[in-house]
Parts: sequence; C-alpha cells; structure tokens
Amino acid sequence: MTYQIRSAEERRRDIQDNAARLGIDDDFISMLVETFYARVRAHPRLGPIFNGEINDWPDHLAKLKDFWASVAMNAGRYSGKPVPAHMKLEGIRREDFALWLGLFQQTLEEISPGPETVEFFMQRAARIAQSLQLAMSGLESLGRRA
Repeated sequence: MTYQIRSAEERRRDIQDNAARLGIDDDFISMLVETFYARVRAHPRLGPIFNGEINDWPDHLAKLKDFWASVAMNAGRYSGKPVPAHMKLEGIRREDFALWLGLFQQTLEEISPGPETVEFFMQRAARIAQSLQLAMSGLESLGRRA
C-alpha cells in the first residue's frame, strides 16, 4: 500500500477546488445561510427555540456564514465553539434535529446548482447534527448504549 503525504496547504487547496467545482463560494454560502435561517426563524417549532436565544441575528448570521465557509471550503474563518453555544438552548427534543436537517435539505435542493452540492452539504450537516445531539443528549438519544 502506498501512502501519499500531503501538506495542510495542499489539502486545503483540494477542498477549495472541490467546493468551487460544486458551485460553493461565499455568495452561495451567504444565500444558503440567509435563506435557511429565515425559514428556521419562521418555523413553528424551531423558530421559538432559536429566536428565544439569539438577540442579534445579523451578527449570528455572519458567524454562521464563517462556520459554513470553514466547513465547506476550509476557509478557516470560524473560531467559535458550537457545542457550548448549543448547550444553552432549552427545550430541544430529539426530533428537532430531524426537523432542522429536513429544512436544511429542502433549502439546499431549492438553491443548489446540483445534487452533488446537496449531498456534499447534507453529509456534513448530518455529522454536525449527530455530534450536537450526542453532546446535548448523550449516547442514549442516538439509540446506543454506552
């Protein structure tokens, strides 16, 4: 078996090239975040959870854009701690993660340049949701036993 050692810069360039190939750039990230979170804020279940915690939506949306740019394009602009931030949310139920993911997918399907872009984001969003759910609820919420 042959292993290829790549520098961090080569890996970042590969990720950025792949994102560009999928039509992912700062403008797309901005549209995704703005559209998706407008829907979250208006959602009958998710809206009260997020609106009850977030006081400055423009500032929060800017952080979310940096977060998703870092996730999708390895932009390196996000330096927050999403798990502690989400631990403050009250009243989160297991099914809320599915609602969030469903709304995210619906938004992606409507605005993405193609199905590969939807799949790219949904893989990452599902991992993020699972990680947050695990951190917030523990292994039991995922149907596993420790």
